[in-house]
Amino acid sequence: MAPTLTEHPWGISDRAAELHRDALVWDEHGGWAYDRADDLGELERWLAAGCNYLSINAVFDAQRWTIGVEAFSGYRRWIREHSDQYIQVETVDDVHRAKREGLLAVSFDVEGMNALNGDVGMVDVCYRLGVRHMLFAYNRNNLAGGGCHEHDTGLTAFGRDVIREMNRVGMVIDCSHTGHRTTMEAMELSESPVIFSHSNARTLCDHERNITDDQIDACAATGGVIGVTGVGGFLGGEGTTKRLVDHIDYMVDRVGVDHVGFGMDSVLDREQSPTYEEDSRYWPEDVYPPGVDLGFLPPESLPRLTQELLDRGYDEQSVRAILGENFLRVATQVWR
Repeated sequence: MAPTLTEHPWGISDRAAELHRDALVWDEHGGWAYDRADDLGELERWLAAGCNYLSINAVFDAQRWTIGVEAFSGYRRWIREHSDQYIQVETVDDVHRAKREGLLAVSFDVEGMNALNGDVGMVDVCYRLGVRHMLFAYNRNNLAGGGCHEHDTGLTAFGRDVIREMNRVGMVIDCSHTGHRTTMEAMELSESPVIFSHSNARTLCDHERNITDDQIDACAATGGVIGVTGVGGFLGGEGTTKRLVDHIDYMVDRVGVDHVGFGMDSVLDREQSPTYEEDSRYWPEDVYPPGVDLGFLPPESLPRLTQELLDRGYDEQSVRAILGENFLRVATQVWR
């Protein structure tokens, strides 16, 4: 007798569970607030949720740039020591192997080009250490360009040089957290597809972290993908999986199913997240009122995403595209 809905550990239908297990599930951004790298045990939650690929954040602009080096070293060592469950991503073949063997492929991302310390050569160093996509800025302006919470003066000469170097080494250009003008100039300049790893539709939720229709259109025109994110404050309304799929629907209707994925930005163990003297610069109080919890959908919501997409009438190939094949396509085109 086929298992009932309640007998599934994910609490979803037989059809959704079968599809979720068979599909490539690709989470383009885990909002890992780096503290220490000697225990990444919570990655098991992505494995248990049927995820095959996850990019975890190593450093962002509010931190000193050397934190990234510490994170790369510690993360890589931890992943090597747990090779029975995880693979350090070097090439697309590692993602395919993870899918075949029931492992989780892990890469890193950098949120803001302060991590380069003003040195274009650091792009190649970061790529060799496992970074597969990098953002221009984390909310505020920096040496490369403008952030989404500050007057955006556009790409700098340094930022343009970094784009050319990212194209050369095979690192994906990511425009989340970045100011409107900088993103539009970056998408025009890049010779490779550009992504928004974790951003939602501003039409549905008028938050400065979300992106406008012309940004969505420009991203798709590069061949890129927008990763809808599970941050409640950027979803609007109730921060639920249903609301996340509202944003997916909006983007699919606008640019087609081939340009939409997800980057949940699930933040775990937030009590251990570091604090910074310049918090108010990166999270201005008029945008992030004190005491208001943004809310984060956890990795356990991933099977429910598959169910909700099927419930909305998406065919199975479209669900596969959104769950992971679209980001896989970009990686296949860009990574070296």
